[in-house]
Amino acid sequence: MELIDNLSLGLSVALTPVNLIYVFVGALIGTLIGVLPGIGPLATVAMLLPLTFTMSPASGLIMIAGIYYGAQYGGSTSAILVRMPGESSSVVTILDGHAMALQGRAGPALAIAAIGSFIAGCFATFLIAAAAPALGAIGLKFHAAEYFSLMVLGLIAAVVLSHGAILSAIGMILLGLLVGLIGTDVNSGIVRFAGGITALYDGLDFVIVAMGLFALPELITNLERKEDRRLVSTTVRGLMPTREDIRASWKPIIRGAWLGSALGILPGGGAILSSFASYALEKKLSRTPERFGKGAIEGVAGPEAANNAGAQTSFIPMLTLGIPTNPIMALMIGALMIHGIAPGPRTMMQHPDLFWGLIVSMWIGNLALVILNLPLINLWVRLLRVPYRLLVPSILVFISIGVLAVKGSTFDILMTAFIGLIGYVFVKLDCEPAPFLLGFILGPLMEENFRRSLIVSDGDLSIFVTRPISLTLLLIAAGLLVLIAAPMFRKTRQMAFAEEAAN
Repeated sequence: MELIDNLSLGLSVALTPVNLIYVFVGALIGTLIGVLPGIGPLATVAMLLPLTFTMSPASGLIMIAGIYYGAQYGGSTSAILVRMPGESSSVVTILDGHAMALQGRAGPALAIAAIGSFIAGCFATFLIAAAAPALGAIGLKFHAAEYFSLMVLGLIAAVVLSHGAILSAIGMILLGLLVGLIGTDVNSGIVRFAGGITALYDGLDFVIVAMGLFALPELITNLERKEDRRLVSTTVRGLMPTREDIRASWKPIIRGAWLGSALGILPGGGAILSSFASYALEKKLSRTPERFGKGAIEGVAGPEAANNAGAQTSFIPMLTLGIPTNPIMALMIGALMIHGIAPGPRTMMQHPDLFWGLIVSMWIGNLALVILNLPLINLWVRLLRVPYRLLVPSILVFISIGVLAVKGSTFDILMTAFIGLIGYVFVKLDCEPAPFLLGFILGPLMEENFRRSLIVSDGDLSIFVTRPISLTLLLIAAGLLVLIAAPMFRKTRQMAFAEEAAN
């Protein structure tokens, strides 16, 4: 009964005319940037963050969420037609999707990708709705010490999120924590790390850091790559899959929905890991694995269902615990904080309209994506012919307008460009920017909750290990760190033994 009441609240929020518009706008933009290789949802969300200033928190989050899961839909279009994934989670779709297109079956491949994504997205959204109340009930037991320990766990999870070396990820987190402390200390009134620049007395704005770290380096690195957009066909006909296609696809779609929903909750999991895991599973279960890579429709249905389910269940840790499972979720945490909302266990109780409105909007968004993807497929095909170099100037103008919209300061544009250069250096050094961003977001909150905990305990640090939930979170963080470090330790020890034996 409680679930029905919560979903009714969500419907009342999601079905307002304004939020319906934002659902469709988010889905449309997500599909568009998914179709166009080289832009990606991460850079797009970073660029569009200033727009959320003028929206309610629910509307802003609904639009950003639509961009994220919409990109999973759109990415399959360019993967199938151009052999170029518009989104990283669609890489595996190339193997059989493009092979089907070469056989003149691009239409059924695109249709199964859209149908599988729709079914899996709806299933994953139902799981979010069913699991959220149980997780949210834990929020009543969270206080300052628990929040601090939870943020420590979130930062350790960011190490998993990174694809580079462990030490570089830890270094990026620490650097992000330091940059997050730039500005005036609210307790003492002392200005920290500002270097005498008055524009930094209030600290660096989240939008500037996000655009600099993600949008600008993405533009530069994509311009460095050689473009090859040879379309299989300028038009796509015969979208309806055959009965044989549906018979071969429905089981992979169901398995992909379950697998993606489970992996999406894990740090570092989400849509990318889900799609690869689903492809491996379908190939293993197939009686004719030799067909995979040569146009097997199961190789499109399973991964496309899994990546959409994984994209949507990745919202669970972010909304209920404040832990991002991927860089997009880290940006969403920042978007909520812009509106004065700290994501965590109490979000569902303090902002039920936002929480349940977002969940219900996902069902509407998945339906909107089917409507957008199938009838407009030939429009997306024509857009694929636009060279990336022609898109860059308009994207730069949009970034500049977005930065100016924050404070109207030209210093912010210069700072964005400077952070963009640093972000490009990070890319060249294989240092993932996501841990930096998470450290930047959580740094001030960690400091605040740490101080509150010490005030409550009269300066006794044992408060973090005497409270059961706080101790549990710290133990999980320590165990996760050991789990991450163990392979590196074993590798180092084996190399040392090999050198000793050689000598």
